[in-house]
Amino acid sequence: MNSSERLDALLCGKPIDRVPFFSFALGFCARNVGLPVASVYRDPTKSFWAQVWTREQYGYDSGPFYAYASYGGWEFGGELKFPEGQYEQAPSLGRLAVQSEEEVWELELPDVRKAGSLPLAMEFSKLQEAHGFPVSLVLGGPFTIAGNICGAGVLCRWLIRNTEVACQLLRLAMDHILDVVRHWVDTFGPRRVALQIWEPLTSNQVISPRQFSKYVLPYEKELYDRLSAIRVKYVLSHLCGEQNLNLPYWAEVPLGDPAIVSFGREVDLADAVRYFGDKYVIAGNVGTSVMQNGARRELYEVCRQCVEKAKHAPRGYILMPGCEVPVMTPSHNLYVMRKAVDDWGWYER
Repeated sequence: MNSSERLDALLCGKPIDRVPFFSFALGFCARNVGLPVASVYRDPTKSFWAQVWTREQYGYDSGPFYAYASYGGWEFGGELKFPEGQYEQAPSLGRLAVQSEEEVWELELPDVRKAGSLPLAMEFSKLQEAHGFPVSLVLGGPFTIAGNICGAGVLCRWLIRNTEVACQLLRLAMDHILDVVRHWVDTFGPRRVALQIWEPLTSNQVISPRQFSKYVLPYEKELYDRLSAIRVKYVLSHLCGEQNLNLPYWAEVPLGDPAIVSFGREVDLADAVRYFGDKYVIAGNVGTSVMQNGARRELYEVCRQCVEKAKHAPRGYILMPGCEVPVMTPSHNLYVMRKAVDDWGWYER
C-alpha cells in the first residue's frame, strides 16, 4: 500500500499492510532542508516544500500541514513572536489579545478570511490541494484557544474568580473554530478537509480533572456534536500532555467518525486503547525527549514497545511522536522510527 491507500483503509476499518507512521514535524523540516525555522510559519510555499522533501527523505505516511500550538491569540487581535533563536521551535504569544475582564466582553469573532495566520493556512491548503495531498486544517480546541487569547494563567484564575468571563472566552473560541471549519469546507468541499484539534492546555499540568469536567467537557461535547454536521474527512484530536485523570471525561466526547486520537508520552497506550480503541484509531506516543536526546537503540526500543502495545487496537494504530518533533532532533532518529515500523509494524495476512 502507498501512504494514501494505507490511511484511507485504516479510517474505513479495512485491513492494512503495516502500522502507519506519522511524523508530527514542522520546524524540524525547515532545519532539515537548511531553512530558518520561522519559514515554516511565515512562508507557506517554503513550509510546504520543506515538509514534502523531508517526508520523501524519511518515508513517513503523514502529509505536510500548517499549524502552531499558540493558535488563537494572533487571530483574536494579539501579537505573535516567530522563532528566531537557535533553540526556539515555534511561534509564541506576544501582546495578548485581551488583558482585562472588560476587554473580554468587547471581543468579537475574527474574520476567518483575514485574521492572524488564517490567510497563510489557506494558502498552504491550496498548495496541498494542487499537489495531491489531503487538505488539512489544524486548530486549538476551545480551552486552548481561550488560554491563548488571555494567557493560560489568567484563564485559570478567571475559572476560579469570574467564571462568566472564562465561559465567554470559551464560547467565543468554540464559535471561532466552527467558523473556520465551515470556511475551509466551503472552499474545498465536503469530506475534503482533514481536521486536527489540539488541546494541550486541558492537561492536568494546567487544570484539575474537576475543572475539566465542569469547564471543558460541556464545550468539547458541543463542539464535536456541531462538527459532525459540517462533514469533514476525519478529525485527529491531539490530547497533549498529562491527560490521565481526564480520560474518563474525554471518553464521553463524540470525537468523530472516522477519527484519530493521539496522546503525549504521559498516557500509557494500553490505557488509550482501553478508553478509545473501540471507536477511534489510536496514535502516539513516542516521547520527544528520547527523540532528541536518546541513543539510537533507546529510541528504537521505545518505538518497538509502542507498536507492540497498540498495534492490535480494534480500530487501528499509528506510530507518532507524543508532540511536535524537536527542531534539534538528530535527523537519523526519524530513520530509526521508520525502521522500527518496518521491523515490527507489519500485519500478517
